Amino acid sequence: MMRGDPRLERLITLLRNAVQPPSGRKRILVALTFGIVCHTIFAAAVVSMIVAMFFGMSESLGNVPWPWAYITNAILVLQFPLAHSWLLTRRGGKLLSGLFPGLYGATLSTTTYAIVASLQLLVLFLFWTPTGIVWWRAEGVVFWVICFAYCCSWLLLVKASFDAGAEVQSGALGWLSLLGNVKPVFPDMPNLGLFRFIRHPIYASFTLTLWTVPVWTPDQLFLAVCLTCYCIGAPLLKERRFSQRYGERFHTYRSTVPYFLPNIRRRGPVLPSSEARRPHGTDEGRIS
Repeated sequence: MMRGDPRLERLITLLRNAVQPPSGRKRILVALTFGIVCHTIFAAAVVSMIVAMFFGMSESLGNVPWPWAYITNAILVLQFPLAHSWLLTRRGGKLLSGLFPGLYGATLSTTTYAIVASLQLLVLFLFWTPTGIVWWRAEGVVFWVICFAYCCSWLLLVKASFDAGAEVQSGALGWLSLLGNVKPVFPDMPNLGLFRFIRHPIYASFTLTLWTVPVWTPDQLFLAVCLTCYCIGAPLLKERRFSQRYGERFHTYRSTVPYFLPNIRRRGPVLPSSEARRPHGTDEGRIS
């Protein structure tokens, strides 16, 4: 990692502030509680996604009788993108800040957002009702090739999340800021790492995880199609917010860096570090 990298500097600053937090027993207790809850649920959601999709959504705890399972499964799929996007709006942000009333609500909003998103994913992948139909299951060398691609897709998603701001994507920004008794500082417009090649590497990487599974069922196909449509369309809302906030900087970036698929002939530009490191206290740093 290059010295002076703003992605790493933000994390180091947060951790330094949190290692020896200012006095305030209640504040420290609330921050640590939110941190433990957030990262526990976040980890459980990630594991549930990896395992459920690896088996093509054929293994789950859902047991809704058919044909009602069609409706419940559709609701489970739709509840994530709809609520996930709405919570990134101004009204959604106010709701997040109000979920924990008092002095700490606004500071903890990114952590609260991560908790809500993780709970949504847990509900989706744990309580899906499988059809019991398996169309295809990879075997032999093909199985290991697909498993390798599946692992690479998840590693790309981790890398993209780091490039966008690991502290925000994981929910750590809120509780670490509260612990250190500092105002949350959101990442600026991302343009480093994978953002040099495409404008929305998080969405693209997640799409890859949907299609590189070794087991194919009607369940996995339905999930993959629905969430792929979301991953392709949802960034348009994000770009509208970015256009309003960053103006010409974003317009220049958008004109030279592809939307979803990389242009292998050339790289996108990287803005000067002095611009890329200006803090913004807005909701644009949240996962989206």
